[in-house]
Amino acid sequence: MTSELPPNDEAATESSAEAVDRLAGELEEVRRREVGKAIEYDRAGIVFAAREAGRLSFRLRADIAEHALRTPETSKSARGREWVTLGSEAMDTFTVDRAAAWFESAWRLAGDLPESGGAPN
Repeated sequence: MTSELPPNDEAATESSAEAVDRLAGELEEVRRREVGKAIEYDRAGIVFAAREAGRLSFRLRADIAEHALRTPETSKSARGREWVTLGSEAMDTFTVDRAAAWFESAWRLAGDLPESGGAPN
């Protein structure tokens, strides 16, 4: 069964940005909008992810963000403490999988937050 999966060192079949756009179309209540040179994704009025200058940023729970910053290609985001930025130029399956998982996690969190944008638990 695992022989059907590509080896981990091979390039992914889609980029991180393509994975995020695909999920934005599959998940409920996602609104995609252009803000200046950025593309933001929101749910119920809460921005939970963004794409700008070849990088993806995700609003995660504080504990997840802390751990996410320990993975390759990540950095703190200028958007805030719970935001993590992922360089989307890497095309390996690990980076694409992280982008997809963090996008979905951020989407779930946005659905749990009050529309005022209160801090996550």
